[in-house]
Amino acid sequence: GTNHTILSSSTTIVALFQILYSNLWNLGNQLEAKIDKPSLVHWMCYKKTDFFTLWIDLNMFMPIGIDCWIDNIRIVYNRTTGKTSNSAGVTVRVPGFGQTYSVEFLDTNKLAGYFHTMVTHLVNIGYVRSETIRAAPYDWRIAPNEQDEYFARLKKLVEDMYEEYQQPIYLLGHSMGSNVLYFLYQQTQAWKDQYIKGFISLVLASGHCENDGIPMVSNVKIREEQRMTTTNPWMLPFEEAWPADHTFISTPSFNYTHQDYQRFFKDIDFEDGWFMWEDTRNLTAGLPPPGVAVYCFYGVGLPTPVTYIYDDQFPNVDPIDYVYADGDHTVDSLSMGQCKRWIMKQAQPVHVKEFRAMPHLEIVFNSKVLNVVQNGAWDGPPTYTVEYHYKPS
Repeated sequence: GTNHTILSSSTTIVALFQILYSNLWNLGNQLEAKIDKPSLVHWMCYKKTDFFTLWIDLNMFMPIGIDCWIDNIRIVYNRTTGKTSNSAGVTVRVPGFGQTYSVEFLDTNKLAGYFHTMVTHLVNIGYVRSETIRAAPYDWRIAPNEQDEYFARLKKLVEDMYEEYQQPIYLLGHSMGSNVLYFLYQQTQAWKDQYIKGFISLVLASGHCENDGIPMVSNVKIREEQRMTTTNPWMLPFEEAWPADHTFISTPSFNYTHQDYQRFFKDIDFEDGWFMWEDTRNLTAGLPPPGVAVYCFYGVGLPTPVTYIYDDQFPNVDPIDYVYADGDHTVDSLSMGQCKRWIMKQAQPVHVKEFRAMPHLEIVFNSKVLNVVQNGAWDGPPTYTVEYHYKPS
């Protein structure tokens, strides 16, 4: 019979089956906002609106639009409570929970495709949108420690799909699959045994060293937005994955390792970042096995920045150079390969497949990956293979 899946991407997709997609900030999922602002950052910004698409509106990358957009999408962190809130006068909501449209395309004009190719592929072999394949989009600006309501909805979505189709669900996540891991760590083994068929991870960015870039926008400008999410500090590299002396940021005056985060945040004049990191650093600490079958896919063989080199203008400029290591251009293979440590460490099988020379985003719509996902839920002993040599078609 058909499997069922939930998509999470940096969303969660549920189903393979039933697939459930859970989507985390790499590209995230659509967000909508309504504003009624006490003041404006620029006279051309809107002061009052009904709900509109906040992520992603391609007009936001215009020179004036970016300032309005940053003020709308940013979150305000309260160091005392460790909680976040929206910018004054902004209400944000996540459209389409349980449906796939908000992860298939990130914009309403259907120009910024994300999971569309994968969902279409699954529909073509018998899945039904928003029935046997569903998405669990969420507010990807906010780290899992403030997502109790989301995870409760995700759990109910899994249980509802199980009741409807009488078979366990696959969870599929792209990039920040750590969100899915966090969810699985919160559940009892009995619950996972009953409801979860497996976790399909497309690039498990755990170990955390990401090279995110948005074209046409200077990194210095987009940094304003990234500082206003609690997911970004959470994604800093952690000590289990990296040598103690690995330098992530190199400047003429100091080399920052993962032991220097407090100084790093102080030096870049973003001390809230240190408190955000302290709030979230232990959410998936140690990366214990998740207690479900794991299918871990990622690209390797491409130069990926692991050290960012700055001149004496740091931090108010872009890097002048990089040190590269193996990865998928965005995430290094040391971070992505953390799932290998689970092989033989849990009762359930762990299957790891590396795709040579496959870029980070390509993995969600490459035909070889789609075919592996389609045929994916294989049984048998754990496997670790590097068998697909990807060539652009």
